[in-house]
Amino acid sequence: MSKRNNSSNERLLTFGGHLEVLRKLLIRIIIVVVCVAVVVFSFKDVTFSILLAPSEWNFITYHWIEEFMHIFSSDFHFDKFHVDLIATDLSSQFMTHLTTAIYLGLLCASPFIVYELYKFASPALYENERKYSTKLVCIVYLLFILGVLMSYYVLFPISFRFLGTYSVAEKVHSTITLDSYISTFTTLTLMMGLVFQLPVIAYVLAKMKLINAGIMKRYRHYAFLLIMLVSAIITPPDVMTMILVGMPLYLLYEISIKIVERTNKES
Repeated sequence: MSKRNNSSNERLLTFGGHLEVLRKLLIRIIIVVVCVAVVVFSFKDVTFSILLAPSEWNFITYHWIEEFMHIFSSDFHFDKFHVDLIATDLSSQFMTHLTTAIYLGLLCASPFIVYELYKFASPALYENERKYSTKLVCIVYLLFILGVLMSYYVLFPISFRFLGTYSVAEKVHSTITLDSYISTFTTLTLMMGLVFQLPVIAYVLAKMKLINAGIMKRYRHYAFLLIMLVSAIITPPDVMTMILVGMPLYLLYEISIKIVERTNKES
């Protein structure tokens, strides 16, 4: 039977002692997040050049798609477009700058936050649980970052291009507020980060014996249709965009099947 982590400098803490440790942990996290947020806030030009890059017609994703289409001898090119971003309130630019700095501060400081939370919880775990949880935490974080990158390079720029240039009539022109741009960017980023946790969720459910690989394989076709339906809903009505978003999600489903299959064999 595995033994709990009992290093020489560890001792049982009272409930008040645990609260004190948690209080110091939260203070450290807040200090680091604030420091990172201040740095992000100070480099305003760099920060918003990165955040606003997906709104440009020459964003790198469009070049990648064009190069990919050229492989098939296609002379495909994206049309140039321009969407104006405006601020409608006196304080909106400053408040957007401030909230964006806090959000990016949390995102950039997330490795430290995860480490601190793990360090707080690890003494209560058995040795085998610590090894298992360390791998799980690393995988969760890696998948979240992949989801964020997927949103930044694929989902958001293509969605912005379609929605920002869509018009019901020639006399109607779109002018997007900075608040709307940043809030949509943040929402899609978090959403994709969570969606990319599918393999982890599948692993946990398999460990709890709630699902098995046979069920996932049996309903593979329905899962594919559901993923494509979700992709069609969250992206512009364009086949290429739907494929760009849907295929990575379906790949995650196939990876989940392999993970569940391996977990079922180990159980």
